[in-house]
Amino acid sequence: MNRRHLILSAAALLAGTALMGAPMRSALAADGEIRVLNWNGYGTDEKFAVAKFKEMTGITVVHDYYTSEQEMLTKMRTSPGAYDVVVVGTPFLPAAREEGLIEPIDTAKIANLADVSPQFKDSDIVKVDGKSWGVPWVWGINSFAYNTDVVKEKLTSINALWDPKFAGRVSLRDDGIFNVQMAAIALGQDINDPADMAAIKTKLLELKPQIRSFWASEDEWMKGMAGKNFDIGEIWAGGAARAIKKYKLPVDFVVPAEGASAWFDVMMIATGAPNKDGAEKFINYMISPDFYVTWDTQAGAAVSANLKAVEGLPADAFNRVVMGQPDVLERLKFAKPLTEEKRQEIQELWAEVKTEFAQ
Repeated sequence: MNRRHLILSAAALLAGTALMGAPMRSALAADGEIRVLNWNGYGTDEKFAVAKFKEMTGITVVHDYYTSEQEMLTKMRTSPGAYDVVVVGTPFLPAAREEGLIEPIDTAKIANLADVSPQFKDSDIVKVDGKSWGVPWVWGINSFAYNTDVVKEKLTSINALWDPKFAGRVSLRDDGIFNVQMAAIALGQDINDPADMAAIKTKLLELKPQIRSFWASEDEWMKGMAGKNFDIGEIWAGGAARAIKKYKLPVDFVVPAEGASAWFDVMMIATGAPNKDGAEKFINYMISPDFYVTWDTQAGAAVSANLKAVEGLPADAFNRVVMGQPDVLERLKFAKPLTEEKRQEIQELWAEVKTEFAQ
């Protein structure tokens, strides 16, 4: 999801540097802190949250950040004992489990898990051999949004990305998986097992006259939309929610009639976590209505996997009005883990497409 990337701040770099010595953490330090590995600016490091958690438990939350899930796995491989809680999209959970980088969750220690949707907590990605390997946290949709000050018509189809009237006014995320899934939906193919990659490549190449820009971080997207550098931009639902709530941008998020790819993120406990008890307490807080309602109403967020948390939102909240509709859920196609071979194939295809765009 799932999702939500900002350039590492100097503070993040300092946090990462500090973690070089994390495997040597003393028992005293471990009891008084937990270390979280996540995207920068993605919920767990909200100032109100780390302050509230310390007030509740006396535990300090220290963060390290990654800029890709591949980097996340590398950090876990090379720094055993450095982390307590790790946030990850479910397509990467099997790799972490199979490599022994995470421990099964003691679900009895996560009281709020009882209110998490069975769709997520009973997923065969999360539950393997009767054990839960992650706690579902938030979920979202990958699609696009548009500037309602410029685009006056109501967009409802994925084909708007290819509409000649928007030539030169579309911004794409620089991500092969995101775009292959988008093209697969437009072609009526299975996002998890595309039948015709050649057709997908052709469909993506048809976007060439549409493209205004590519973006890599959510911050780039916000600035581009605010500056009217593009009118339509691929984005995940949580990003659109933040655009509306936090940045007051005039955007409308589209869940296409043809469907949309969806994701969900989980919180894992790293193998050898120095403060496992603190990790369990933090995860339980992160999936609570108390944390989620504050996060969403203050900044905008992805959709909580906790049904009671979503019910706690104001009646006009984006994640109730837009994301909570039954017909929306029916159109979603949740991404499944990819084999390394398929991932490589997609990245190579995307590189070829971008090369042709540049010509």
